[in-house]
Amino acid sequence: MISRKYFAGCAAILGMMLLWANNSYAAVDSYRYLHVTVETPYTIFLFLLAGILAPFLLMGILVWRFIGRKPSEDEQQQSSVPPSGQEDGGE
Repeated sequence: MISRKYFAGCAAILGMMLLWANNSYAAVDSYRYLHVTVETPYTIFLFLLAGILAPFLLMGILVWRFIGRKPSEDEQQQSSVPPSGQEDGGE
């Protein structure tokens, strides 16, 4: 649990930081530092393509690794147990 003294100290530091900041930081043009060239859309496309295809690649590697693996005894016992409520031929 956070003590009131610690919370008050953090709030005071945050308040001083907010008072020290001024609006001149927001006036900087963010596009001034962004170098957009013809290759930029292709770079973005390749970055997003890698992010989308990475899970499929991982899935393929895991399937390839475990394709010949036989289930353990615990997994076989769990698959042979019927769902609850079905043991007595329930209605």
